[in-house]
Amino acid sequence: MKKKKTIGLRYKKKSFKIETFVCDGIWKFLGLMFTRRENARALLFHFEKSKKWAIHSYFVFFPLVAVWLDRRNKIIELKIIKPFIPLIRPKKPFNTLIEIPINKKYFRIIKILVGSKDLNRHLA
Repeated sequence: MKKKKTIGLRYKKKSFKIETFVCDGIWKFLGLMFTRRENARALLFHFEKSKKWAIHSYFVFFPLVAVWLDRRNKIIELKIIKPFIPLIRPKKPFNTLIEIPINKKYFRIIKILVGSKDLNRHLA
């Protein structure tokens, strides 16, 4: 998971870039598990086939924003995920998932994605 990749996204008429770390192998399962909030980095998961892959937030001790993308990197769904949720599945098939920890490092990007309402509550 050492490989960095910057992804350009557009949402609600705003464009931005996010630096992610590519997850493959065992990291596709571990993701943000056992990570401290202040050290957590945005993770990129890429899948060859479009499917409604399920994720979980077991042993993730802070909320995160899951952003599901199609093969053209268009956002098809996003959701705030709370810790220890057993099954999270998007409504549509996707190729790429970005997990963005809700921490101070990603505050500006998360504010674009989910708005400022209740965001401070998740940073506490």
